[in-house]
Amino acid sequence: MKIQIQKKGFLLLLISVFLLWSRVESIRFDLESGHTKCISEDIKSNSMTVGKYQIVNPDDGHPLPESHKITVRVTSAYGNSYHYSDHVTEGHFAFQAVEAGDYMACFFASDHKPSTTITIDFDWKSGVAAKDWTSVAKKGSVELMEIELKKMFDTVQSIHDEMYYLREREEEMQLLNKATNSKMFLFSLLSILVCLSVAGLQLWHLKSFFEKKKLI
Repeated sequence: MKIQIQKKGFLLLLISVFLLWSRVESIRFDLESGHTKCISEDIKSNSMTVGKYQIVNPDDGHPLPESHKITVRVTSAYGNSYHYSDHVTEGHFAFQAVEAGDYMACFFASDHKPSTTITIDFDWKSGVAAKDWTSVAKKGSVELMEIELKKMFDTVQSIHDEMYYLREREEEMQLLNKATNSKMFLFSLLSILVCLSVAGLQLWHLKSFFEKKKLI
C-alpha cells in the first residue's frame, strides 16, 4: 500500500514538474541593427509548435519608427525552412515538426545609421504547451474539470513519449559503446601484433649483423 502511494505521489510530482516546465513564458531580448540573433528549441518529431513575435514600441502612443523592421526565419536542424517573414514588425508561425532536433528561430535587423536597438517579444511553445485549450473549451463546451483531465492526459502521454525516446537513445548509446569497445579491442590487438613484428624484425636484424661481424 505504501509503495502504491509513493508511486502515485511520484507520478503527481512528475506531472507537476512537467506542467511547470511546459508553461513557457514569452522572452524579451534586444537586437541591434545590422545584427542577427538566433534562439533554438529542441523539438521532437510529430510535435506541434507555435511561435509569436512582436517588436516593442519604444514610444507608446506613436507609430513604430521605420527603422524598426525585422526579418525572421525558422529552420530545422537539417536546414529546412519552416517560416520566413521579411521586413515585418510582428508575426507568428505554427507547424508540426517532421524532423527531430534543434530548430532555430533567427531574427535579423537591417543595418541602420545611426545604429538602432530593437526590443522583441518572442513566445515559442511546443508539445503540450502549444495546444490552445481555451479554443478547445469554447468549441466543445467542455467543463473546467474535463479540460484539466485532458491536459493531464496529454502531459502523461508526453512524459511517456519522452521516456520512450530516452530509452531509445540509451539503447543507441549502448550499441555505440559496444561497437567502440570492439573497435578498440581490434585496434589494441593490431597494435600488439605490429609491436611484436617490429621487435622480431629488430632481433633478426641484430642477429644477422652480429653474424656478419662474426661476433656470434
